[in-house]
Amino acid sequence: MSLVDEPDTAQRSRNPAPLRRRARAGQVPIALLLPAALGMAFLVLPLIGLLVGTPWTTLPSRLAEPAVLTALRLSLVCATLATLLCLALGVPLAWLLARVDFPGRRIVRALVTVPLVLPPVVGGVALLLVFGRRGLVGSWLDSTFGITLPFTTAGVVLAEAFVAMPFLVIAVEGALRGADTRYEEAAATLGAGRWTTFTRVTLPLVAPGIAAGGVLCWARALGEFGATITFAGNYPGRTQTMPLAVYLALETDLQAAIVLSLILLVVSVAILASLRDRWITSP
Repeated sequence: MSLVDEPDTAQRSRNPAPLRRRARAGQVPIALLLPAALGMAFLVLPLIGLLVGTPWTTLPSRLAEPAVLTALRLSLVCATLATLLCLALGVPLAWLLARVDFPGRRIVRALVTVPLVLPPVVGGVALLLVFGRRGLVGSWLDSTFGITLPFTTAGVVLAEAFVAMPFLVIAVEGALRGADTRYEEAAATLGAGRWTTFTRVTLPLVAPGIAAGGVLCWARALGEFGATITFAGNYPGRTQTMPLAVYLALETDLQAAIVLSLILLVVSVAILASLRDRWITSP
């Protein structure tokens, strides 16, 4: 006999009625269908416009340009490093917000989600005031270790992590709140310590939420512009990511900007589509 009673799958198969009803296409009211169609068109038409305006004849030669490959490689590396940093810091923070009842938890949660609504340029200014050479932490890093973060590749990673971490924290906190705590209680009853329970039971339970948050975090970091250009600058090969390259190309070559935008679109859609079927499922 297991410590945690599993649901009776046979009984569920005999009662296949869904928990909530789904309306068929013919049952959708016109008052909802029309704005839904307009919303879909509003989101999809700009992407179609990008595909229509792409210079397909010169696309291969433009994709092979060294500046494009350098910006793409820098974007992928920085977004991945920023996501790893968010995972290392954001998962414990989400667990704290979801499982620990401490004074001021609502205030902490509000502060964590501030970057979601904060203009990215303001976030870049705030990072400069903290991690700049004369900042609260940056002056100490510079004088003690000789570490300078602004206008470096590490500064790009830091800026992207700052704006992307709330997406991870929100997703993981929601997964932790929805997870069945009986498995953790059973592990504790069997003598497992807190760290063992967290790594062997809690993390596997919320793995889909962590994956979903990681994907959203990576996509947000890949497209970050405002905080990056303010805190790290726009130096080719060092801090010029793809969004910054698009901004620079708009002033000189519109077709080059369209090609760079297309690359970002393809990479983002490919990553989200490949991970969605594996980790993000809907009933």
